[in-house]
Order: sequence, then C-alpha cells, then structure tokens
Amino acid sequence: MTQPVSSAQQSGPDKGAAPVSVPASPKNDRTPRALGLRVDLRNLSLLGVLVALIVVGGITEPDAFLDTGNLQLILTQASVIGVVTVGMTFVITSGGIDLSVGAMVALASVWATTLATQEYGFAGILFTAMLVGLGAGLVNGMLIAYGRIVPFIATLAMLASARGLALQITDGKTQIVTVKSVLDLGLPDSYVLGIPPLVLMFAAVTVVGWLVLNRTTFGRRTVAVGGNAEAARLAGIDVRRQRLYLYLLSGLCCGIAAFMLIILSGSGQNTNGNLYELDAIAAAIIGGTLLTGGRGTIVGSVLGVLVFTTITNIFALNNLQSDVQQIAKGAIIVAAVLVQRRTPAHGET
Repeated sequence: MTQPVSSAQQSGPDKGAAPVSVPASPKNDRTPRALGLRVDLRNLSLLGVLVALIVVGGITEPDAFLDTGNLQLILTQASVIGVVTVGMTFVITSGGIDLSVGAMVALASVWATTLATQEYGFAGILFTAMLVGLGAGLVNGMLIAYGRIVPFIATLAMLASARGLALQITDGKTQIVTVKSVLDLGLPDSYVLGIPPLVLMFAAVTVVGWLVLNRTTFGRRTVAVGGNAEAARLAGIDVRRQRLYLYLLSGLCCGIAAFMLIILSGSGQNTNGNLYELDAIAAAIIGGTLLTGGRGTIVGSVLGVLVFTTITNIFALNNLQSDVQQIAKGAIIVAAVLVQRRTPAHGET
C-alpha cells in the first residue's frame, strides 16, 4: 500500500513538486461513489412527491385508487406520454425544444390507421407510424441544424403543419382500427404477469434511452452540445449532425407513442396527442433536465410523467374539474423546480 511521504523526507528539487496523492484505504472509504452507488437527490425528492400522491390517493379513494386495475391504468396512460418524454429529454438536454411532438403523434396515428395502411396488418401500422415520426423529425432536424432556424419557430411550424395534415387525412373523422393483432395488445389477455404490453414497451424505451444518454458517445455528445455548442464544435463534434440525429430520435419516439396510442384507443384521430408537448416538457423539467441544456435525466423525466399521471387519476376519482387539475399541475411544476434548484445533484444523469 502507498505510504504518505512527510515534508522532512523531501529534499533537493523534489521539495517543490506537487503533493503525492495517497489512495484512501478501502476499509475506511464508505462513500456512495466508492460503493458503486450514485444517488441523485433531485430524483429522490421527486420520488417522495410520487409516494405522497400515492398516500393521498390511498386515503381519499382507497378502494378505487389502490385497485389493481386502476394502477394498471395509471401505468398504461403514463406509457404513451412517457415515450414522448424520453425523446423530449434528449432534445432539451442538447439545448433545443420540440413543440411539435403532440402534432407528430396525431399525424403518425392517423396515417398509420388509413384503410390502405391497415391492409398490411400489424407490421404496416407499426412501421408506418415510425416512418411518419422519423419523417417529421427529419424535417425538424434539417430546418434547425442546416436551415439555422430557431428550434422554437421550426417546431412551431411543424406543429401547425402536422395538425393540418392530420385533419386533412381524416377529414375530421375517427379512423377505426380493424386489425385484430393490434387490438389484442390492449386486452387483459395480452398482459404479461399482470403488466400491460404498453408498460413493457415504455420500460424498454426508458432503459434504452438511459443507456444511450449515460453510457454512449452519442449521449456524451448530446450533453456537450447542450452545455456549450461552440466548445463542442472545437472539440471535433459535428454539432449540426448531432442536432439532426436528436430530432430524428424525438420523431421516432413520437411514432412509437402513436402506435401505442392506436393500441390504447383502437383508432386514429387528428386530435390525438393534444398538449403532449406541454406535458412532456413539464415532466422533463421537473425531473431535473436543464431547460437551457447541458444536463438531462431519463429517470427524473419518467418520475415526472408518473407524478402528472397520478395527479390526473386522483382528481378524476375524486370528481374534480379539469380546471382544478391544470391549476394543481402548474403549482406542482413551480414547486418541483424550486425544490430542485435548492437540491444539489449527485452525479446521476
């Protein structure tokens, strides 16, 4: 083991050298990082909010809220917006914003449920939804990365265009899905150990998103671009291409969410995904993702989605009006941000 060197033992030119770093004894090092644990206090505080909401729901409506079917419903409803939020987290971490996610979900859902698409069955609906999402994300990425249009303006234009195109495709009508293999995924018979397939899809997207953001070069480049785009460029990162990939990723998540929404509702409507952009941004921000870029957390974003979904469920069970729900959501956003600004992070992203 390395022994400390006293100043009396230093002589000659070595006396002015930098101090020798002595590793701590494994016996005495019991810090969380030394034990392989990385704790984010922001996520813990948000988890505390979620637990408090569960307690409130259990007290106010114990029979209805704690029912297995209701808990499955909460997770299922959180899954669709949760997938969108994963993509939004990447975009915001890079210093961007995407106001078009809800409109992209609507466009992908109606395009994937046309009679022509349904003729190709399960695969046709799935791949069409994903391709439409990728196409819309490609347009956003090209306008922002290479057209040098501000993300707010570019995605706002996509919001209007995608909503208009979705309305034109449906002519304001609901498109009913007749593909049995798609509809069956929404039935209890398709649950795996009591877990709905949509929840499993959400879990898979979350795990992949976490690994990409925290364990890959792509994730490190995303954080670097959000922290300081010019410094990232000087470090050799192709900032424009990275931004293009990020909006493609956001579009892909919207396509997956559209397919999940088709399973959930059994139809495609031009009103699908209404206000998803606000819910996704809010969930990412209260989860600890920095709105100005440079820091993102998939775990926090997922917790944020669960918090909002649980609030909506509790209010619905207690027959509270939608305007009260919106006021409560706004108050929770402000409170969560204030708490997290005073809570230091501890390494987890």
